[in-house]
Amino acid sequence: MTEHDIDTEYRAQVLDPADPIDAARLRLLSAAAGIRVRDLRGAMQRELSELVGVPADIDPEDHRWVHYPWRHTLVGVLAEPAYRAIRLDRNRNKLTLDEQRRLASGTIGIVGQSVGHAIAFALAQEGSCGRLRLADFDTLDLSNLNRVPGGLFDIGVNKCVVTARRIAELDPYLPVEIQPTGVDIDSVDEFLDGLTLVIEECDSLDMKFAVREAARRRGLPVFMETSDGGLFDVERYDLEPGRAPFHGVLGATTGADLRGLTTREKAPHVLRILDPDRLSDRMAASLAEIDETVTTWPQLAGDVALGAAVVAAAVRRLGLGRKLSSGRTRVDLDADLDSLAEPVIPDDTVLTVEPADLAPEPEPADPVTAILACAQRAPSGGNVQPWRLDTPPGLVRVTLDPSRTSAMDIGLRGSAVAVGAALYNARAAAAAHGLLGETRFVTGDRAAPLTAELRLGGGTDAALAADYPAALARETSRHLGDARPLPPEAGTVLAAAAAAESANLRVLTAAPDLAAAADLLGESDRVRYLTPQLHAQLYGELRWPGEDLRTGIDIRSLEPAPDELAEIQVGRRADVMARLRDWQAGRALGDFTADRVKASSALVAVTFATGGGRPDLAGYARAGAAVERVWLAAQRLGLAVQPVSPVFLYAGRREDLRIVSPEFTDTLATIQGHFLDLLGVPVDESVALVLRLSFAAAASVRSRRLPVPGSRTDG
Repeated sequence: MTEHDIDTEYRAQVLDPADPIDAARLRLLSAAAGIRVRDLRGAMQRELSELVGVPADIDPEDHRWVHYPWRHTLVGVLAEPAYRAIRLDRNRNKLTLDEQRRLASGTIGIVGQSVGHAIAFALAQEGSCGRLRLADFDTLDLSNLNRVPGGLFDIGVNKCVVTARRIAELDPYLPVEIQPTGVDIDSVDEFLDGLTLVIEECDSLDMKFAVREAARRRGLPVFMETSDGGLFDVERYDLEPGRAPFHGVLGATTGADLRGLTTREKAPHVLRILDPDRLSDRMAASLAEIDETVTTWPQLAGDVALGAAVVAAAVRRLGLGRKLSSGRTRVDLDADLDSLAEPVIPDDTVLTVEPADLAPEPEPADPVTAILACAQRAPSGGNVQPWRLDTPPGLVRVTLDPSRTSAMDIGLRGSAVAVGAALYNARAAAAAHGLLGETRFVTGDRAAPLTAELRLGGGTDAALAADYPAALARETSRHLGDARPLPPEAGTVLAAAAAAESANLRVLTAAPDLAAAADLLGESDRVRYLTPQLHAQLYGELRWPGEDLRTGIDIRSLEPAPDELAEIQVGRRADVMARLRDWQAGRALGDFTADRVKASSALVAVTFATGGGRPDLAGYARAGAAVERVWLAAQRLGLAVQPVSPVFLYAGRREDLRIVSPEFTDTLATIQGHFLDLLGVPVDESVALVLRLSFAAAASVRSRRLPVPGSRTDG
């Protein structure tokens, strides 16, 4: 048989209709008797059009015809780039596109095509190599079909050819070389030339040794899978050129010592390699029955398939430069199946709101305690309540607590906004109780960077007093909303509320503007998830039923749909976030906020003038009073309110962004600029908070608060 005849036994011929020689060959084949034609181009083009993230340089019109001589068939397929993009699309992101490209640079040799067939096909399916070289002198017998995925038409065909044909029908573009005479002492060096890795799965003990000795000379790693108890060996001669074959378990034995031995004489060496104490009982008992009640050692298709999976995983590790040391392991399914256990049943009631969660808070014991309790109901980032409340003689004092801060709270500006909102609530309660007096802010103390004081007097204010019950009832609603337009009077009412506290309001109501803002806020949330310190703090804010709910955000108040709750639960894993960060992915992480902003009636930013200078904490606190006043005005209009402030909100300089997220400083700078431009915030104004307004259901459960001094629950 000539080399051409051998090639046509297993190698598909890829023909380019744009090439004159190939075109002539196509015409001859198309006209030949008995040649079937199968055109898969249209189906592949449709599939390609449905994929996301396809490289822009792929031409969906570029195609080839593939001749399979053993099938007497011509198949129309897309050209290699498109073909591979489709065939390997479902690898992502178990293997990224870049990882697939790296793996495609490897040339892997496999000696032995019984177990080796399953391994070669698994590697081809995964795209874990760029070229395969196969060796086996034997032909396929019926008894091989218990583990080799061939058929009756393959019996009598060389095992290399059977494997190569199957791979060619999977991927005609993957180069496969075969050595149908097998490997011997004289040809082993030639077989290993140019390989990245050799996988040894032959039956001959002396050839097993010869492959290792040749691999050691070339500094090639060797893998071996034994298909009993998941036994898998790695010998990294590329890292340890002096390493003894078979991890040294054969002692001083050499390949020459094993040549010419009978099966019985080889048995002690084989058992030392396989570790007789760890053989499965069925394999060990069968070895004793060879030539008695069984013909040779047994293998099962499931064990072979498992072995191929183990080898494929190791090939990925090796090809991607991940840790893979020399040694031996077992992936023993029988042992694992012995440890079957009941799974943890998910708690489907995690979002259930209990009656106790809706119980009213205790009535304050006296007017001063009522003022403190109302101040404590003010909003704060993550419901951390970054203040200390006390009542020195004649005063109600709200002191910023710098220990309750986060990375997003740059310069304690967010905490100052919360202190200002708390002071506004105290003023409203004092007005309702006829105790209203003057207020002031004190700054500059390192231990207490900001203190807000309300002097108790005998005054009142009708507008403030009207906000007292509203402040006690204020809530955050994170339901989606229906995107109805705001009431005609809303803009005027909300702007007046901000102006009453010397602040301004920047408003977005048009659907395209809200969509643009949603994308920017979604990208901000993505950065929050992917920045380790922000991610840790985000999940540090969340509270689950059964935990202390007096601070933080009750998970039920997020109003998550079942799929969103599942995403929240997966999102808590730092390793998953690290993987998405490595992939420069995670666009869906911002969907929770983006979807809600798109379903809103308006997005409003409460801003305040800075005169072109850097605002101090007192300025942010005054704006915090405006935030609370706008929030209460919105709720009186029947609107649901949710703060949706981005992670860059309190960053005034690039250095601030670097502190927030060193990894995404440039990204944050870009989206901050776009966001402020979209809102129309001038350079001499700063943003105190961004609120989403919508027509949505009331919150299922309100965030709780720590007890205030003098209350019945003050511990």
